[in-house]
Amino acid sequence: MKVIVFGATGMIGQGVLRECLLASDVEAVLTVGRTPTGQSHAKLREIAHADLGDLTPIADELSGYDACFFCLGVSSVGMNEADYKRITYDYTLAAARPLAAGSPDLTFVFVSGAGTGSGNSMWSRVKKQAEDDVLALPFRAYMFRPGFIQPLHGITSRTRLYRTLYAVLKPLTPVFRRLFPKQFTTTEAMGHAMLNAARGRATKRVLDSDAINELASAHAV
Repeated sequence: MKVIVFGATGMIGQGVLRECLLASDVEAVLTVGRTPTGQSHAKLREIAHADLGDLTPIADELSGYDACFFCLGVSSVGMNEADYKRITYDYTLAAARPLAAGSPDLTFVFVSGAGTGSGNSMWSRVKKQAEDDVLALPFRAYMFRPGFIQPLHGITSRTRLYRTLYAVLKPLTPVFRRLFPKQFTTTEAMGHAMLNAARGRATKRVLDSDAINELASAHAV
């Protein structure tokens, strides 16, 4: 299996990349982002591309893959709708549309978020629009809606607010996991679940944390 990871420098992307590189049935991983990950691995190839809203210059390098894990995202805190939509919607569809056109057998996993589509908050509306338009494309697409994600294996968020939040909440993580198991997942589980979706083991198109953990539990190749 050959896999593309968008947003591999973010917290979720780091976790997904780690599991892809460890998986015995993944023979090649391509990361696409504004900056390289800084990692070196025999399976890994990286493309640093400044304008993620226009992938035309690198389109030929995105063919021949079996799965795309779209982990690129940004917090909506302090952002206006236009800027948030450019990153959350425009970048996602800029990748999804040409991949669907050129690789109809590809599996596309979009990292959305818990609460998407509920209420009328800006971020929820934008993410739901991205979900709906990706699901309408002619390939296998899955929407991951995680709640609280525990970073494992030394992985950290690039967002200062999230780093602070995780540091403050870390001592309470075991308590939260016992109290709210259905809202809780990890970067490792996210990676295993995405790989299992690409292996054809997912039974739902939209997965919350509980469904993500269930899909991840069958991660052995």
